[in-house]
Amino acid sequence: MAQVQTTAGPLDVESLGLTLVHEHLRIRSEQVVAQFPHIYDDDHEFERALDQVNRAKALGVTTICEPTVMGNGRDARFAQRVAEETGMQIVLSTGIYTYHYLPAHFQNRDEDYMAELFVRDIEIGIQGTDVKAGFLKCCTDEHGMTPDVEKVLRAVARASKQTGRPIMTHSHPASGSGLQQMGIFMEEGVDPAKVMIGHTGDTDSLHYIETLLAMGPYIGMDRYGIDIILPTERRNATLLELVRRGYADRMFISQDTCCTIDWYPEELVAEMAPNWHMGYVLGEVIPGLMEQGLEQSAVDQMLLENPKRWLG
Repeated sequence: MAQVQTTAGPLDVESLGLTLVHEHLRIRSEQVVAQFPHIYDDDHEFERALDQVNRAKALGVTTICEPTVMGNGRDARFAQRVAEETGMQIVLSTGIYTYHYLPAHFQNRDEDYMAELFVRDIEIGIQGTDVKAGFLKCCTDEHGMTPDVEKVLRAVARASKQTGRPIMTHSHPASGSGLQQMGIFMEEGVDPAKVMIGHTGDTDSLHYIETLLAMGPYIGMDRYGIDIILPTERRNATLLELVRRGYADRMFISQDTCCTIDWYPEELVAEMAPNWHMGYVLGEVIPGLMEQGLEQSAVDQMLLENPKRWLG
């Protein structure tokens, strides 16, 4: 039986259960925390993570995929502590999060060097722990396919091919970056069924989404609660239409919650996105979708079956 790596070790994919595929325990600006650690409150961040994860657990979630990588303050030991305290199955990732530039260390080395580091995270462990990455993560945003971003995508693709681990992306549908990402992955020979183009639900352009789906990946309807980008009502209408067109087996539902994120003052995050929490999809979105005709079989497909196929 296929297995996936969690903070507690390998897990049979059949034991994943109800899975939120895109949630962050915390996001930190690595250079800031390294130079000005006094402005961070570890205990507060830990309690916020426990609160959010327990909120999801109370609604039946048993597994969370955590795509925080280099650039966003990945911390395998922090994730282990959260998993141990809550009993949640947490799957960590490897890769690099950048919209434009890489540190000079990587600018002056090639894609294969970078891919070797990702493979090490998958086969040996992350940050000196025995926690192994279960998937890979990379990004393209409105800045476009810069040379450094392309370098990361190609390294992720090569690590995926070497290890068989799937890929999750951060994409920017308004600029069509999911199509660019798939173009790179296909050039590198990645199986499209191993790719999930994240944040596809940030658009309600069915033409864009179906053009992307025709290339073979899964898509993430994974930013519920970030209404400042696209309101829930429009996200729901798009998801329902895609299910009607037969794509339930290609979609994931999640929130991209950041239990804490240092990009903005905490009170501003609460003001801008009051529904952005790990209980929103299960507590409000799914019941609302079912009132509009979404069947339980489609819910199970997106939250139970698709994660098993993608991670396995």
